[in-house]
Amino acid sequence: MPSSPEDTTESAGSPDPLDPLVLHATDNGVLLITLNRPEAMNAITRDQRERVISLLSEASADPAVRAVVLTATGRGFCAGADLRGAATTGDRVPGDVARTIRLGAQRLIAAVLDCEKPVVAAVNGTAAGLGAHLAFACDLVLAAESAKFIEVFVRRGLVPDAGGAYLLPRLIGPQRAKELMFFGDSLPATEAERLGLVNRVVPDGELAKTAGAWARRLADGPTRAIALTKQLVNASLDTDRATAFAAEAAAQEINMTTRDANEGVAAFVERRVPEYRGL
Repeated sequence: MPSSPEDTTESAGSPDPLDPLVLHATDNGVLLITLNRPEAMNAITRDQRERVISLLSEASADPAVRAVVLTATGRGFCAGADLRGAATTGDRVPGDVARTIRLGAQRLIAAVLDCEKPVVAAVNGTAAGLGAHLAFACDLVLAAESAKFIEVFVRRGLVPDAGGAYLLPRLIGPQRAKELMFFGDSLPATEAERLGLVNRVVPDGELAKTAGAWARRLADGPTRAIALTKQLVNASLDTDRATAFAAEAAAQEINMTTRDANEGVAAFVERRVPEYRGL
């Protein structure tokens, strides 16, 4: 990973021929995805969105990828969706807005939630609107001290989208979620950590190093067990106890067929450190 969010394009990853504004590189099992529009605070374009969705889908199927880090260059993590070229009210027909959100921002958030590899957000700066929800959808969230989160929708007279009204109540409860969404105040990283939206806040210069270390630990772990655990936790708040218990038992049944599960048990019996291979 780059040593800081300000590092050069080459250190952050290789320019993507499909979209040079999305950088990506896989190193030792860790896929680093970097939004690269620092001049626009990484407001995400349609092409960027589709490329990130594609990369996350590919990561799920690629045994060489065992963890993902999502970050950005410059001072902003993601200032939301790039609204340039959006249709004006007079140009729309009924259903346009709902269709755009369903096929756009919601697909991006779902891609993070559904990725079969753990996704770590390394929030290097402002995360607003869609950008905040992109971070909150990740499995683990690290934030630089200078980062801030803004539920910016109310400032524009809009309803929160990109899964915000789904994600936030599950992370911090309905009252806290309403406070953030009703007022649209800027939330410093340290306060986001206190509320439970962020796992850990680190000095700006240590963000990439810490994210890399967390991703390395994930990549060295039992990949399939982590994927199944992610599925169980993500589904837990949307189901009843009986269904959750049945899903848990089924997940354990599936996982016990993996090489890593057998290795973990064998290592315990033999009193040695397990060597997981993601199989």
